[in-house]
Amino acid sequence: MNVIRTAMLLAFMTALFMGVGYLIGGTGGMTIAFVIAAAMNLLSYWNGDKLVLRMYNAREVDERSAPEFYRIVQNLAARAGLPMPRVYIIDNPQPNAFATGRNPQNAAVAATTGLLHRLSPEEVAGVMAHELAHVQNRDTLTMTITATLAGAISMLANFALFFGGGRDNNNNPLGFIGILIAMIVAPLAAMLVQMAISRTREYAADRRGAEICGQPLWLASALSKIARSTRQIVNPDAERNPATAHMFIINPLSGQNMDNLFSTHPDTENRIAALQVMAREAGMSAPTSFNADEPGAFGPWGSRGARTRRGPWS
Repeated sequence: MNVIRTAMLLAFMTALFMGVGYLIGGTGGMTIAFVIAAAMNLLSYWNGDKLVLRMYNAREVDERSAPEFYRIVQNLAARAGLPMPRVYIIDNPQPNAFATGRNPQNAAVAATTGLLHRLSPEEVAGVMAHELAHVQNRDTLTMTITATLAGAISMLANFALFFGGGRDNNNNPLGFIGILIAMIVAPLAAMLVQMAISRTREYAADRRGAEICGQPLWLASALSKIARSTRQIVNPDAERNPATAHMFIINPLSGQNMDNLFSTHPDTENRIAALQVMAREAGMSAPTSFNADEPGAFGPWGSRGARTRRGPWS
Protein backbone atom coordinates (compact mmCIF):
# COMPACT_ATOMS: atom_id res chain seq x y z
CA MET A 1 0.00 0.00 0.00
CA ASN A 2 2.84 2.40 0.76
CA VAL A 3 4.41 1.72 -2.64
CA ILE A 4 1.09 2.41 -4.36
CA ARG A 5 0.51 5.50 -2.22
CA THR A 6 3.97 6.86 -3.01
CA ALA A 7 3.54 6.21 -6.74
CA MET A 8 0.16 7.96 -6.74
CA LEU A 9 1.63 10.86 -4.80
CA LEU A 10 4.47 11.24 -7.29
CA ALA A 11 2.04 11.14 -10.21
CA PHE A 12 -0.31 13.70 -8.64
CA MET A 13 2.41 16.10 -7.58
CA THR A 14 4.08 15.86 -10.99
CA ALA A 15 0.76 16.55 -12.73
CA LEU A 16 0.17 19.49 -10.40
CA PHE A 17 3.64 20.83 -11.13
CA MET A 18 3.01 20.53 -14.88
CA GLY A 19 -0.38 22.22 -14.49
CA VAL A 20 1.22 25.21 -12.81
CA GLY A 21 3.80 25.34 -15.60
CA TYR A 22 1.02 25.30 -18.22
CA LEU A 23 -0.85 28.11 -16.50
CA ILE A 24 2.33 30.19 -16.40
CA GLY A 25 3.77 29.49 -19.85
CA GLY A 26 1.46 27.28 -21.87
CA THR A 27 2.86 24.15 -23.54
CA GLY A 28 6.43 25.35 -23.22
CA GLY A 29 5.95 26.06 -19.53
CA MET A 30 4.39 22.65 -19.01
CA THR A 31 7.36 20.95 -20.70
CA ILE A 32 9.85 22.84 -18.56
CA ALA A 33 7.80 22.03 -15.45
CA PHE A 34 7.81 18.33 -16.36
CA VAL A 35 11.60 18.31 -16.63
CA ILE A 36 11.91 20.11 -13.29
CA ALA A 37 9.39 17.75 -11.66
CA ALA A 38 11.26 14.69 -12.91
CA ALA A 39 14.50 16.08 -11.52
CA MET A 40 12.79 16.92 -8.22
CA ASN A 41 11.36 13.40 -7.98
CA LEU A 42 14.83 11.90 -8.33
CA LEU A 43 16.35 14.43 -5.95
CA SER A 44 13.68 13.93 -3.30
CA TYR A 45 13.96 10.14 -3.51
CA TRP A 46 17.73 9.97 -3.15
CA ASN A 47 18.59 13.14 -1.24
CA GLY A 48 15.33 14.51 0.19
CA ASP A 49 16.30 13.49 3.72
CA LYS A 50 19.60 15.35 3.49
CA LEU A 51 17.85 18.46 2.16
CA VAL A 52 15.35 18.50 5.02
CA LEU A 53 18.01 17.94 7.67
CA ARG A 54 20.10 20.72 6.14
CA MET A 55 17.11 23.09 6.26
CA TYR A 56 17.10 22.73 10.04
CA ASN A 57 20.90 22.71 10.49
CA ALA A 58 20.63 19.29 12.13
CA ARG A 59 23.87 17.85 13.48
CA GLU A 60 24.46 14.12 13.60
CA VAL A 61 25.31 12.65 16.99
CA ASP A 62 26.59 9.28 18.13
CA GLU A 63 27.05 7.30 21.31
CA ARG A 64 29.94 9.51 22.38
CA SER A 65 28.45 12.94 21.68
CA ALA A 66 24.92 12.20 23.00
CA PRO A 67 25.12 8.84 24.79
CA GLU A 68 21.77 8.75 26.60
CA PHE A 69 19.69 10.07 23.70
CA TYR A 70 21.49 7.79 21.26
CA ARG A 71 20.96 4.80 23.57
CA ILE A 72 17.22 5.48 23.78
CA VAL A 73 16.92 5.45 19.98
CA GLN A 74 19.17 2.39 19.75
CA ASN A 75 17.13 0.33 22.17
CA LEU A 76 13.82 1.43 20.67
CA ALA A 77 15.05 0.47 17.20
CA ALA A 78 16.05 -2.94 18.53
CA ARG A 79 12.60 -3.41 20.10
CA ALA A 80 10.96 -2.49 16.80
CA GLY A 81 13.23 -4.80 14.80
CA LEU A 82 14.63 -1.87 12.78
CA PRO A 83 18.16 -1.04 11.64
CA MET A 84 19.77 1.69 13.71
CA PRO A 85 18.86 5.03 12.10
CA ARG A 86 21.13 8.04 11.95
CA VAL A 87 20.46 10.29 14.94
CA TYR A 88 20.38 14.09 14.75
CA ILE A 89 19.88 16.98 17.16
CA ILE A 90 18.51 20.35 16.04
CA ASP A 91 19.48 23.42 18.07
CA ASN A 92 16.00 24.87 18.52
CA PRO A 93 14.13 25.73 21.75
CA GLN A 94 10.77 24.50 20.43
CA PRO A 95 10.26 20.85 21.47
CA ASN A 96 9.64 18.75 18.37
CA ALA A 97 10.95 15.82 16.34
CA PHE A 98 10.68 14.16 12.94
CA ALA A 99 11.91 11.18 10.94
CA THR A 100 13.07 11.10 7.34
CA GLY A 101 14.68 8.76 4.81
CA ARG A 102 13.60 6.67 1.82
CA ASN A 103 13.52 3.35 3.72
CA PRO A 104 14.42 1.85 7.12
CA GLN A 105 17.97 1.15 5.94
CA ASN A 106 18.51 4.83 5.15
CA ALA A 107 16.43 6.45 7.87
CA ALA A 108 17.24 9.31 10.20
CA VAL A 109 15.49 10.67 13.30
CA ALA A 110 15.92 14.20 14.61
CA ALA A 111 14.92 15.87 17.87
CA THR A 112 15.26 19.48 18.93
CA THR A 113 17.21 20.55 21.97
CA GLY A 114 13.94 21.95 23.26
CA LEU A 115 12.43 18.47 23.23
CA LEU A 116 15.41 16.94 25.02
CA HIS A 117 15.49 19.64 27.69
CA ARG A 118 11.76 19.96 28.38
CA LEU A 119 10.66 16.32 28.34
CA SER A 120 11.45 13.48 30.70
CA PRO A 121 13.41 10.47 29.39
CA GLU A 122 10.17 8.46 29.33
CA GLU A 123 8.46 11.13 27.22
CA VAL A 124 11.47 11.36 24.90
CA ALA A 125 11.25 7.59 24.46
CA GLY A 126 7.56 7.90 23.54
CA VAL A 127 8.32 10.57 20.94
CA MET A 128 11.20 8.68 19.36
CA ALA A 129 9.13 5.48 19.31
CA HIS A 130 6.51 7.45 17.35
CA GLU A 131 9.17 8.55 14.85
CA LEU A 132 10.49 5.01 14.51
CA ALA A 133 6.91 3.90 13.81
CA HIS A 134 6.94 6.24 10.81
CA VAL A 135 10.15 4.57 9.68
CA GLN A 136 8.69 1.10 10.15
CA ASN A 137 5.47 2.07 8.34
CA ARG A 138 7.59 3.54 5.53
CA ASP A 139 5.89 6.90 5.90
CA THR A 140 9.19 8.74 5.74
CA LEU A 141 9.61 8.47 1.97
CA THR A 142 6.13 9.84 1.36
CA MET A 143 6.67 12.60 3.92
CA THR A 144 10.01 13.64 2.43
CA ILE A 145 8.80 13.60 -1.18
CA THR A 146 5.73 15.61 -0.24
CA ALA A 147 7.82 18.20 1.59
CA THR A 148 10.21 18.61 -1.35
CA LEU A 149 7.61 18.79 -4.11
CA ALA A 150 5.09 20.87 -2.16
CA GLY A 151 7.78 23.42 -1.49
CA ALA A 152 8.77 23.43 -5.16
CA ILE A 153 5.15 23.88 -6.30
CA SER A 154 4.64 26.80 -3.94
CA MET A 155 7.86 28.37 -5.19
CA LEU A 156 6.86 27.89 -8.83
CA ALA A 157 3.47 29.44 -8.16
CA ASN A 158 5.14 32.47 -6.59
CA PHE A 159 7.18 32.86 -9.76
CA ALA A 160 3.94 33.16 -11.70
CA LEU A 161 3.60 36.80 -10.68
CA PHE A 162 6.97 37.65 -12.19
CA PHE A 163 6.43 35.61 -15.34
CA GLY A 164 2.99 36.93 -16.20
CA GLY A 165 1.78 39.55 -13.76
CA GLY A 166 3.35 42.59 -15.31
CA ARG A 167 2.93 42.00 -19.07
CA ASP A 168 0.81 40.30 -21.69
CA ASN A 169 1.96 36.69 -21.79
CA ASN A 170 0.96 35.17 -25.15
CA ASN A 171 2.15 31.75 -24.02
CA ASN A 172 -0.35 31.72 -21.17
CA PRO A 173 -3.69 30.38 -22.54
CA LEU A 174 -5.74 31.81 -19.68
CA GLY A 175 -4.00 35.14 -19.37
CA PHE A 176 -3.96 36.84 -16.00
CA ILE A 177 -6.65 34.44 -14.71
CA GLY A 178 -4.24 31.58 -15.27
CA ILE A 179 -1.59 33.41 -13.28
CA LEU A 180 -4.02 33.89 -10.39
CA ILE A 181 -5.00 30.21 -10.48
CA ALA A 182 -1.36 29.18 -10.41
CA MET A 183 -0.62 31.51 -7.51
CA ILE A 184 -3.61 30.48 -5.37
CA VAL A 185 -4.92 27.04 -6.30
CA ALA A 186 -1.67 25.12 -6.83
CA PRO A 187 -0.14 25.82 -3.40
CA LEU A 188 -3.51 25.08 -1.81
CA ALA A 189 -3.75 21.74 -3.63
CA ALA A 190 -0.23 20.83 -2.55
CA MET A 191 -1.13 21.74 1.04
CA LEU A 192 -4.24 19.55 0.90
CA VAL A 193 -2.09 16.58 -0.15
CA GLN A 194 0.15 17.20 2.87
CA MET A 195 -2.85 17.34 5.17
CA ALA A 196 -4.44 14.16 3.87
CA ILE A 197 -1.21 12.23 4.31
CA SER A 198 -0.32 13.65 7.71
CA ARG A 199 -3.67 13.30 9.45
CA THR A 200 -4.11 9.60 8.69
CA ARG A 201 -0.55 8.52 9.41
CA GLU A 202 -0.23 10.31 12.78
CA TYR A 203 -2.85 8.14 14.50
CA ALA A 204 -1.21 4.98 13.13
CA ALA A 205 2.25 6.13 14.23
CA ASP A 206 0.94 7.05 17.70
CA ARG A 207 -0.46 3.57 18.17
CA ARG A 208 2.59 1.74 16.82
CA GLY A 209 4.93 4.03 18.75
CA ALA A 210 3.08 3.23 21.98
CA GLU A 211 3.50 -0.47 21.21
CA ILE A 212 7.22 -0.04 20.59
CA CYS A 213 7.95 1.78 23.85
CA GLY A 214 5.33 -0.20 25.78
CA GLN A 215 3.72 2.84 27.42
CA PRO A 216 1.00 4.81 25.57
CA LEU A 217 0.85 7.37 28.37
CA TRP A 218 4.48 8.36 27.88
CA LEU A 219 3.64 9.52 24.37
CA ALA A 220 0.36 11.07 25.53
CA SER A 221 2.21 13.15 28.13
CA ALA A 222 4.82 14.16 25.58
CA LEU A 223 2.20 15.29 23.06
CA SER A 224 0.55 17.47 25.69
CA LYS A 225 3.82 19.18 26.61
CA ILE A 226 4.90 19.67 22.99
CA ALA A 227 1.54 21.10 21.96
CA ARG A 228 1.62 23.67 24.75
CA SER A 229 5.18 24.68 23.93
CA THR A 230 4.68 25.02 20.17
CA ARG A 231 1.96 27.60 20.83
CA GLN A 232 4.41 29.62 22.93
CA ILE A 233 7.73 29.15 21.11
CA VAL A 234 8.16 30.17 17.48
CA ASN A 235 10.24 27.92 15.23
CA PRO A 236 11.80 30.32 12.67
CA ASP A 237 13.21 27.51 10.50
CA ALA A 238 9.80 25.87 10.22
CA GLU A 239 8.14 29.21 9.46
CA ARG A 240 10.58 29.65 6.57
CA ASN A 241 9.91 26.11 5.33
CA PRO A 242 6.17 25.50 5.90
CA ALA A 243 6.13 22.64 3.36
CA THR A 244 7.96 20.51 5.96
CA ALA A 245 5.44 21.10 8.78
CA HIS A 246 3.70 17.76 8.23
CA MET A 247 6.91 15.88 9.03
CA PHE A 248 6.98 16.89 12.71
CA ILE A 249 5.20 15.03 15.49
CA ILE A 250 3.32 18.28 16.29
CA ASN A 251 2.79 21.05 13.75
CA PRO A 252 5.65 23.51 14.40
CA LEU A 253 3.83 26.46 12.82
CA SER A 254 1.93 28.95 14.93
CA GLY A 255 -1.86 28.85 14.99
CA GLN A 256 -2.21 25.32 13.61
CA ASN A 257 -4.04 23.41 16.35
CA MET A 258 -7.53 22.81 14.91
CA ASP A 259 -8.79 19.41 13.83
CA ASN A 260 -10.20 20.38 10.45
CA LEU A 261 -9.37 20.17 6.76
CA PHE A 262 -6.82 22.95 7.01
CA SER A 263 -4.65 21.35 9.69
CA THR A 264 -1.64 19.21 8.81
CA HIS A 265 -2.08 17.20 12.03
CA PRO A 266 -5.05 15.77 13.90
CA ASP A 267 -6.07 17.64 17.03
CA THR A 268 -3.62 16.83 19.81
CA GLU A 269 -6.39 16.23 22.35
CA ASN A 270 -7.91 13.61 20.05
CA ARG A 271 -4.55 11.88 19.73
CA ILE A 272 -4.06 11.93 23.50
CA ALA A 273 -7.57 10.54 24.04
CA ALA A 274 -6.83 7.66 21.64
CA LEU A 275 -3.63 6.83 23.53
CA GLN A 276 -5.47 6.96 26.86
CA VAL A 277 -8.03 4.49 25.53
CA MET A 278 -5.17 2.26 24.41
CA ALA A 279 -3.63 2.44 27.89
CA ARG A 280 -6.94 1.57 29.58
CA GLU A 281 -7.42 -1.40 27.26
CA ALA A 282 -3.96 -2.60 28.33
CA GLY A 283 -4.84 -2.11 32.02
CA MET A 284 -2.51 0.86 32.54
CA SER A 285 -4.03 3.41 34.91
CA ALA A 286 -0.92 5.58 35.27
CA PRO A 287 2.40 5.92 33.44
CA THR A 288 5.25 3.98 34.96
CA SER A 289 8.54 5.72 35.66
CA PHE A 290 12.00 4.84 34.52
CA ASN A 291 13.89 2.49 36.81
CA ALA A 292 17.47 1.69 35.85
CA ASP A 293 17.53 -1.24 38.29
CA GLU A 294 14.79 -3.10 36.45
CA PRO A 295 16.05 -3.44 32.88
CA GLY A 296 13.34 -4.02 30.31
CA ALA A 297 10.48 -3.80 32.79
CA PHE A 298 9.28 -0.31 31.99
CA GLY A 299 10.48 0.47 28.53
CA PRO A 300 13.24 0.22 25.97
CA TRP A 301 16.32 0.51 28.14
CA GLY A 302 17.94 -2.89 28.32
CA SER A 303 21.06 -2.12 30.32
CA ARG A 304 21.55 -2.10 34.07
CA GLY A 305 23.48 0.62 35.78
CA ALA A 306 23.39 3.96 37.51
CA ARG A 307 21.80 6.95 35.85
CA THR A 308 21.55 10.62 36.65
CA ARG A 309 18.45 12.77 36.17
CA ARG A 310 20.01 14.91 33.45
CA GLY A 311 17.86 13.29 30.77
CA PRO A 312 18.72 11.49 27.55
CA TRP A 313 20.60 14.33 25.89
CA SER A 314 23.88 14.17 27.81
